[in-house]
Amino acid sequence: MLTFEEVGSILDVIAEELPREFFRDLNGGILLLPEVCQDHDDSVCGLYTLGEYVYDEMGRYIVIYYGSFVALYEDLPPKKLRKELKDTLIHELTHHVESLAGECGLEIEDELEMERFRTPLTHRSRRR
Repeated sequence: MLTFEEVGSILDVIAEELPREFFRDLNGGILLLPEVCQDHDDSVCGLYTLGEYVYDEMGRYIVIYYGSFVALYEDLPPKKLRKELKDTLIHELTHHVESLAGECGLEIEDELEMERFRTPLTHRSRRR
């Protein structure tokens, strides 16, 4: 697994590659934290949060959880890890852009996805 500093550098490069408009009013920027972030709801055991968009009294910012990436992707080659980081960052930036527009489509989609995980295994439809 890449070090915390290496992942931070990769996130910087990814952010530089994206259009500046995506970052409008993201006053807190992108924070890479060392923690693992897991859902504390017992019905959703084992799910890790890789990133989140935050809009609170401190402003608007994105948090990426290095520890969660380590827990899930410890053995992933750097190139594939970069893709996962980019996908996560774009997902969180989508939340940001939707928030600016007063939309919540991705938020609803995320909640529906979580509901699927909360449904007991016997009631889940399987995808293959």
